[in-house]
Amino acid sequence: MQTSQGQQSSGIIHKLCNQPMQQIETYCFSPFHILNNVSPEKSSQTTQVSFQSGNEQYFTLESSQATDYLVYDSPSSVSISSNRTPVSPQGSHSYMSDPNHSSDNTYGSPLSGSSVVDGGSEVRHILRDLEIKLLGPESDIDYNQAYSSTCSNQIMKGIPSDLHLKQALIACAEAVSDENMSTAGRLMDVLEGMVSVFGEPIERLGAYMLEGLRARMLSSGSVIYKKLKCKEPTGSELMSYMHVLYEICPYYKFAYNSANVVICEAMANESRIHIIDFQIAQGSQWMSLIEFLAKRPGGPPYVRITGVDDSDSAYARGGGLEIVGQRLLNSAASCGVPFEFNGAAMSGCEVELDNLRVRRGEALAVNFPYMLHHMPDEGVSTRNHRDRLLRLVKSLSPKVVTLLEQESNTNTSAFLPRFHETLDYYTAMFESIDAARPRDDKERMSAEQHCVARDIVNIIACEGAERLERHEPLGKWRSRLMMAGFAPCWLSPNARIAVKEVLKGYSKNFRVEEMDGALYLCWKNRVLSTSSAWR
Repeated sequence: MQTSQGQQSSGIIHKLCNQPMQQIETYCFSPFHILNNVSPEKSSQTTQVSFQSGNEQYFTLESSQATDYLVYDSPSSVSISSNRTPVSPQGSHSYMSDPNHSSDNTYGSPLSGSSVVDGGSEVRHILRDLEIKLLGPESDIDYNQAYSSTCSNQIMKGIPSDLHLKQALIACAEAVSDENMSTAGRLMDVLEGMVSVFGEPIERLGAYMLEGLRARMLSSGSVIYKKLKCKEPTGSELMSYMHVLYEICPYYKFAYNSANVVICEAMANESRIHIIDFQIAQGSQWMSLIEFLAKRPGGPPYVRITGVDDSDSAYARGGGLEIVGQRLLNSAASCGVPFEFNGAAMSGCEVELDNLRVRRGEALAVNFPYMLHHMPDEGVSTRNHRDRLLRLVKSLSPKVVTLLEQESNTNTSAFLPRFHETLDYYTAMFESIDAARPRDDKERMSAEQHCVARDIVNIIACEGAERLERHEPLGKWRSRLMMAGFAPCWLSPNARIAVKEVLKGYSKNFRVEEMDGALYLCWKNRVLSTSSAWR
């Protein structure tokens, strides 16, 4: 970077990260329905966020190597039995014990005695199976002589309660995978007494994973998934829940701060800028950018934004893309920035070249915020929309492309490895949510229920085209992007500095790491999200 550019870039962080709070929008977390944020103000349905404005997300190449991202030990996986199915055939995740694991990282509740002693020999067999998983085949508990609630207490002695609940979930998933419905059903009855949407992180996560297992066992995953969607709150309520998630977790702020710094640096000397946002939500991310560009030395550039959005986001927003366009037009007018908005009301699978209205003479930036994992690939569709969309974007010769995704490996994984991965990933996420709000906080409970639970059910219960949550780690995204003709564009130190400023307002268990030019947002030893740039 030239000296003059460096001096200009150094001001980006201060100006952007200190912008007044802008409206956040989002439709369902996926960090992730991830994950969009919307937080309506009382009068205008807008909430201010610093350059970290929210965006939406949907809060769902095995042959590709994925070893170029951080290797981490998930606290949620410590001491899991050795016969556990690996998450990735590439061995990209480490499940060794965490030497820094402490008691404050363990969640769960004891097994309910009333749930254990209601059966007969089959329930004793189930408990024996769990005992073997937890203590090994040499344990000497006699179920014929000691079949009572004290028996279950003896099984649990010395075993962290969160690990016990995880083992029970895994045992149930194995039974479902083996189509052993009798055992699975009885394990579900046991799990009912162990999970709670009002409990500790693992208990809350367990409640949603249990729903996913039940839906899968009943072959009703898509039905329950759609039913959950139908039970969603109104658009304004959903935006409010997403705002709660946005405020208590830095997932979106990490993504949008880093992406905006990259775009500002890439467009530093451009007089005409075109931004294509493949999940624009309320457009709040670009309000902050417009305000920054208005103060650029020499005057603001001409800015044009194309916003791609689907019907789900329109529901959360309470209307079509014209709402976003008018909001951005008003923001640009107040700042004196020449502006034009183009709406493309469709899913990414439907986007074609004509919908993007690319013009000669404009510097193009493309933003993929937590959305590419919703595109079906070669394992789902013969057209492979995931790679098709990347090749389409590459054909436009963009100056920069920003990719924000959850760091999880659930796309082509078989059911059991996918279940393990989901359990590990969302354990870390639920722990991070728990650190910011009291256990009985109703807003936090509503945010989890309406913005996270549906994704978990979809990952566990659905297959084929009905499984929308199909995450891939950055290593696999890197392979896809390079096959489409992209080259990595290393994020500058400014992006990392901006993210570190954001994290100052959160738990010290959050941290940002840099590797091979990309940024990784971590909770303890688990990577949750990545930010990368391409050209």
